[in-house]
Amino acid sequence: MTTGNNAAASSQIENVPQLKGIDYIELYVGNAQQAAHFYRTTFGFTPIASAGPETGVRDRVSFVVAQGDIRLIFTSALDADHPIARHVALHGDGVKDIAFTVDDATYAFEQAVRLGAHPIAEPVVTDGPTGQLTKATIGVYGDTIHSFIQRDIVDGASFPGYQVIKNPLPATPIGLMAVDHVAVCVDAGTLEQWVAFYKQVLGFEQLHEENIETAYSAMNSKAVQNRSGQIKFPMMEPAPSKRTSQIEEYLSYYHGPGVQHIAVLSADIVGTVRALRANGIEFRQAPGTYFDMLEERVGKIAADVAALRDLHILVDRDAWGYLMQIFGKPVQSRPTLFCEIIQRAGARGFGSGNIKALFESIEREQALRGTL
Repeated sequence: MTTGNNAAASSQIENVPQLKGIDYIELYVGNAQQAAHFYRTTFGFTPIASAGPETGVRDRVSFVVAQGDIRLIFTSALDADHPIARHVALHGDGVKDIAFTVDDATYAFEQAVRLGAHPIAEPVVTDGPTGQLTKATIGVYGDTIHSFIQRDIVDGASFPGYQVIKNPLPATPIGLMAVDHVAVCVDAGTLEQWVAFYKQVLGFEQLHEENIETAYSAMNSKAVQNRSGQIKFPMMEPAPSKRTSQIEEYLSYYHGPGVQHIAVLSADIVGTVRALRANGIEFRQAPGTYFDMLEERVGKIAADVAALRDLHILVDRDAWGYLMQIFGKPVQSRPTLFCEIIQRAGARGFGSGNIKALFESIEREQALRGTL
C-alpha cells in the first residue's frame, strides 16, 4: 500500500520537466568573434551560425560553434551599458546559460516554476525557414540560468533567428564528442540547497559525494544527474581550511557562484590532448610520483601508460570501470573557467582518486598568483 507521502513524492517526480540532454552552453564574453575564432583554431569547433545586426538583433552578437554533439554559443553586447556587458565586467568571460533539450518547453517551464524555480523568461517562439524553436528560462545559482529548448524543426541543429554560416573557415576536429558534465562552484553553506533544488525542481538524483582536504585547503562536493544520466552537475562549496581553496578563489574572481569547468568526452584522450597541446592549450601537471604505482592503484588498463605519463593524463577506477582525465588551465585571464577532457571505459564517477591531485596542482598555481 502506498502512503500519502510516497504518493505525493511519486506525483512530483512524474510532474518534473523531462530533460533529454544539454542542448547548448552559452557563454557571455567580451568579444564573441574572437572567442569563436579561438575555439575553432584551438579546440576544433566549426562555426555554424551567427546573429547580430545583420539578422535583426540590435543589441548583441552571437556565434554558434559545434563539434560532435557539443554546441557552444558565444555572445557579446554591442553597448557598454548592456546587461551582457555588465555581466562580463563583473564575472569575466564565463558560462551564462546551460540549456536543456525538451519536448515541450512551455510545460517544462511551467512545471519548474510551480516546483519552486525562479522564472526569468516566459516561453518565446522563434520561426525559421525549417520550423520553430521555443525557449523559456529559469534562474539558478548566481547569474547562471537554464533554458528549456523545444525544436520543432526539420534540422534539429539549426538555430531560428540566426543565419547559417555557409562557408565557415576550416576547423580540424580533435575528437570531442559530447559534454560529459558541467562542474559548478557555489557559496559556502549552499551546497545542500542546490542539491535539493535539482532533485525537487528538475527531478535529478544524487549520485556522488566527496569531501576533499589537503594540507592547505578543503571542499565539499556532491554530484547530481537527470533521470537519463545525460546531464550531470558536480557541485562544490568551500570548506573550512588553513588557506584559500580553489573554490574560494573561483568565487572571488568570478564574484559569485557559477560554472568552474566543462568536461567533454573524447574516444581517444591521448590524441585529443596531443592536438590541444600542439594548439597551445596548457594542462595542469600531475605530481612526478603519480604514475609510479599506477597499476597497483587502478589495475590493468588498455591505454598506453607511457603516453599517459608523458601527457600527465590521470586515471581512476570505480565499480564499473576506469576513466582517464586531464584538466586544462583557465582559458581566459581570470582563473575561473577551464576545460576537462575525459575518456570513460565503463566508469561512471568523476575521478575521486584524482581530485586531491587536482587540488594540489591548483594550489601550486595559486601560490604563484599569491592567492593560496
